[in-house]
Amino acid sequence: MSEPRIQTTGSPRLQRQLGLFGAIMMGLGAMVGTGVFVSIGIAAGIAGPSAILAIVLAALVAICNGLSSAQLAASHPVSGGTYEYGYQYLNPWLGFTAGWMFLVAKSASAATAALGFAGYTLGALGLSQDYLVLLALAAVIALTLVALSGIHRSNVTNVVIVSMTLLSLLFFVMAGLSVTSGANFTPFFAPSADETGPLGALFHAAALMFVAYTGYGRIATLGEEVHEPKRTIPTAIILTMIVTMVLYIAVAAVGVGAAGAEGLSGAATGATSTQAAPLAVAARQFPIPFSPHILAIGAVTAMLGVLLNLILGLSRVLLAMGRRRDMPVIFERLDEAKTTPYWAVLAVGVVIGGLVLIGNVKTTWSFSAFTVLIYYALTNSAALRLPAEQRLYPPWVAGLGLLACLFLAFWVERQIWLTGLGLIAAGLLWHAVAKRRHDASSASRRSSG
Repeated sequence: MSEPRIQTTGSPRLQRQLGLFGAIMMGLGAMVGTGVFVSIGIAAGIAGPSAILAIVLAALVAICNGLSSAQLAASHPVSGGTYEYGYQYLNPWLGFTAGWMFLVAKSASAATAALGFAGYTLGALGLSQDYLVLLALAAVIALTLVALSGIHRSNVTNVVIVSMTLLSLLFFVMAGLSVTSGANFTPFFAPSADETGPLGALFHAAALMFVAYTGYGRIATLGEEVHEPKRTIPTAIILTMIVTMVLYIAVAAVGVGAAGAEGLSGAATGATSTQAAPLAVAARQFPIPFSPHILAIGAVTAMLGVLLNLILGLSRVLLAMGRRRDMPVIFERLDEAKTTPYWAVLAVGVVIGGLVLIGNVKTTWSFSAFTVLIYYALTNSAALRLPAEQRLYPPWVAGLGLLACLFLAFWVERQIWLTGLGLIAAGLLWHAVAKRRHDASSASRRSSG
């Protein structure tokens, strides 16, 4: 296995400022958002009521991946997540591919979160959806500025956001139980929901819902900023996964039971695919006054939490790639307090803003699904290479996660995964060019010395 071109040990280190509670709240902030408020509606449109089963299937795959991420982060607690694990346990090409896929996948997820925020906000205020993209861009700019202020202030902001989100979702579940109808669950497998049939629709929905669980990776990418990472990171990931899985299943069951699969999917995948507020449709069935507005508050805070966490996670991966010269060296620069990779944060904000201009939540979410499944396939591959003394869980956990990721990845639309494969090829071409330039520069410095 070839050696990494640039070792990260000589680069400036970020300060460790997050404990267990902060790490869990960061994970929840990244997970409890777009997945529960937007993608449940998209999944219902594909698989009908069986979207609930897709949520369970996606959770099982995510648990395997979460355990792989936990043991990798515990043994190698630096910024960058699977990008760094790929370099450490696989090879530079696969390490780069992991980092590249993370940037692509999570930038698309962040754009979906911004559009979801705008959709719920405009709906709650009774304003035209014509302002969707403009409001989404404003959210990206505002939270990029928060991320530039450092991890401590970002963590405080995140705790407030997550608390409001969880309260609104608990209200949704409790208030919706009284109007949940068993008739909305039949037929459970929608016969014409997908051209591949009910089973194909189930796998397609599971692939999309898998993305909703992958926020736990944010804990791993922030590994350089967590106290006692070998203990804190695995515990935080496992607890975050359990809370999220129970919450998603409860919300999906109430949403389908109250509004039906067609009601939810119509809000998420309407003619323009910009009505990103499916749970608001269900909330209108509740007997409690102002239920849609209460839910909208939670949805707005949730989307903002996801967006903030994605900006933080993406910037840390870009920081790691800058350290290894897989991206321009400017991205490894930190502020004077060594709490923020400011150029990386700014670049991430610009990319997300560009993707927001697509204005289509289903397209951005589907694209994120394929690329993030490839990313976690590499995570599990790296976990399989862990030495026995560093392994926290049996090898079959990572093996099952690897096979499940590769299986689900190609159940999204063909155009989406073909585009994803094209981007992987483009990324590897960039990597080859960057490697050649770096090697030539190193040779020149050696000869002149």
